[in-house]
Amino acid sequence: MGKLTKPKHHIFVCASFRMKGDAQGVCGRKGAVPLIQYLEGELSDRGLDDVLVSSTGCLKLCDHGPVMMIYPDNYWYGEVDEDAIDEILDALEEGKAAEDYLFAK
Repeated sequence: MGKLTKPKHHIFVCASFRMKGDAQGVCGRKGAVPLIQYLEGELSDRGLDDVLVSSTGCLKLCDHGPVMMIYPDNYWYGEVDEDAIDEILDALEEGKAAEDYLFAK
């Protein structure tokens, strides 16, 4: 078994999955799954191979969907789209938050 390499950042994107059935929340209906693919592509293009991306079940923040959070920074972003991802990753590379999309710290 190889050596565990811990990511510098872990990005979670709400995909609205619920334990008892299909996606029901806003994030899934607003295109969270294609956003995850876009996010993965952007990370690759930028050479950010120390960032891990995971989809999550419903985060119960549907009014802000799609929702994305970054650890260990504890940045929570709402109403995320491709433009937001670009700005969020720019800020991540600079070691700060993308204030325009941040709704909780």
